[in-house]
Amino acid sequence: MVAGLLLRAWPRGLAFGPGALSRLLSTGFDPGQYLQLSIVPTMHYQDSLPRLPIPKLEDTIRRYLSAQKPLLDDGQFRKTEQLCKSFENGIGKELHKQLVAQDKQNKHTSYISGPWFDMYLTARDPIVLNFNPFMSFNPDPKSEYNDQLTRATNMTVSAVRFLKTLRADLLEPEVFHLNPAKSDTDTFKRLIRFVPSSLSWYGAYLVNAYPLDMSQYFRLFNSTRLPKPSRDELFTDDKARHLLVLRKGHFYVFDVLDQDGNIVSASEIQAHLKYILSDSSLAPEFPLSYLTSENRDIWAELRQKLVSGGNEETLRKVDSAVFCLCLDDFPIKDLVHLSHNMLHGDGTNRWFDKSFNLIIAKDGTAAIHFEHAWGDGVAVLRFLNEVFKDSTQAPAITPRSQPANTDSSVAVQKLNFKLNDALKTGISAAKEKFDATMKTLTIDYIQFQRGGKEFLKKQKLSPDSVAQLAFQMALLQQYGQTVATYESCSTAAFKHGRTETIRPASIFTKRCSEAFVREPSKHSAGELQHMIAKCSTHHNQLTKEAAMGETGFGEHALGSCCPRHWGQGFDRHLFALRYLGAARGIDLPELYLDPAYRQINHNILSTSTLSSPAVNIGGFAPVVPDGFGIAYAVHDNWIGCNVSAYQGRNAHEFLQCVEKALEGMFDALEGKAIKS
Repeated sequence: MVAGLLLRAWPRGLAFGPGALSRLLSTGFDPGQYLQLSIVPTMHYQDSLPRLPIPKLEDTIRRYLSAQKPLLDDGQFRKTEQLCKSFENGIGKELHKQLVAQDKQNKHTSYISGPWFDMYLTARDPIVLNFNPFMSFNPDPKSEYNDQLTRATNMTVSAVRFLKTLRADLLEPEVFHLNPAKSDTDTFKRLIRFVPSSLSWYGAYLVNAYPLDMSQYFRLFNSTRLPKPSRDELFTDDKARHLLVLRKGHFYVFDVLDQDGNIVSASEIQAHLKYILSDSSLAPEFPLSYLTSENRDIWAELRQKLVSGGNEETLRKVDSAVFCLCLDDFPIKDLVHLSHNMLHGDGTNRWFDKSFNLIIAKDGTAAIHFEHAWGDGVAVLRFLNEVFKDSTQAPAITPRSQPANTDSSVAVQKLNFKLNDALKTGISAAKEKFDATMKTLTIDYIQFQRGGKEFLKKQKLSPDSVAQLAFQMALLQQYGQTVATYESCSTAAFKHGRTETIRPASIFTKRCSEAFVREPSKHSAGELQHMIAKCSTHHNQLTKEAAMGETGFGEHALGSCCPRHWGQGFDRHLFALRYLGAARGIDLPELYLDPAYRQINHNILSTSTLSSPAVNIGGFAPVVPDGFGIAYAVHDNWIGCNVSAYQGRNAHEFLQCVEKALEGMFDALEGKAIKS
């Protein structure tokens, strides 16, 4: 049936595969230049992706009030409820109508895309810690390939292969397969490539496959966030062919693509990196990189001084570089050291404005640190997965490979910046602020080894809901509170989707947490199991509404509902209404002045999960001074949790409480008595 429907959509007269692959095959090319040769063009589904729906205003208000319920006392809740009613029947109704009308006139994008870019680019806080996260790679399974020079060469070549594959339209489209036996097959791909782009999403939908938005991918390379007064700009120059390398605070560039767009030989790249690693120059007295950690308006002013001081061309080389490779001169001691180093380092050997920094330590430990305005984790994780797979399964060089016999002193250019006294003073001030801030950040990590997805699925529970419930219990144990909690969820199933918020704190998690933390002996194991199950059911519903996260049975939320029911969180809708009102000069509605609104957006628990065979650990800083930044992953048989906090909060104690909460839940699920 599916094949028949697809066949009807084929354009008549086509006898062979369309797109970049057939063109390349006809001209002759080197397949070693590419990661993969997809017969379905990379952007094949982009035109027909569904649009991000704007929820009904009454649904948004209902969900907002439901999220407020566990955070407010009865009097506060009644006041917030009244403000919501006034908003829904008054100015909110008018703003919603205008937002829907505006969205209908902009069918090429999503209603949240523009406001979300503005939110990031107008923020004046430093981007390091406040916005930029990291994801670290697992080590190469072949230990000898973790030598710094070997791994840096292989990862650089794989990254440039990714670039070439993406730009040649040969990268496999990003698709979530609910039934891969039907959709992730050569047969389906040979059919779907003939379906016009305007219809192709529907062809995938017929076999329970869901293509994801790939509009952010082009910003991965040759891209930088430029500081500007009031609002930064995203800059991309896809004609540039050089790599930027940072080591000991020094800047180097060399070409990784030749004039014909081919990747420079791996042995030449190896030779150039070896030359950079052998540079015995002392670290600069005034490391320029500190400026990218500054307040954005201060950095914009200092950058203008750099430009007017004769550094425009040099800065252009930094901004337009394919990406930034950071070579660190020390090994990684443990996971806490890894997190500190990849999240912020010492400030001298990163260019925080680049779309991403590929960081490789002396022992080959590698990570991606990325700027967040241009895109989200979906694009970065795909890049990370492909680079890990290619560099470990098809490495460009071996540990025994010899560098090319080439004059790297000619090919590699060391960049020098002209610094006047004002710039030197600015760098010193930035360093002082950076060092002071980093001293306040603590990070700790646990691995809970008692069980993970396999055990929890057998209990018919959502693994994600159990992790989130542990965070609620831990905060209650440590501070006696239920607080605003944020879980990031992708809306990449929609054209120009970004993220939506899941609000894990609920009346169900509050009730369950209080039972475990305050009165465990009053409840039987069966009663506690029932409470955990109710939390799981509710969390599944929130996840399905918000976007496309995992449900309780390891299935994607996409599989349990049709497209019009996805993308139904409340946070982005309320944000877009507020943004629209401000853009049209309307006084801020009372709903947004409500202390309860400020409180729910003061996210003390900011959480994000990802799981990939390529990822060792990820992390980010708290989003508020009195908060926690919680990166976690529920694996098959264990749960990992990486937590950051500033002074005033204790990450180590919080994780002890998380561990205790998980132990208590696993005891209850196994029918054991809970210890007080």
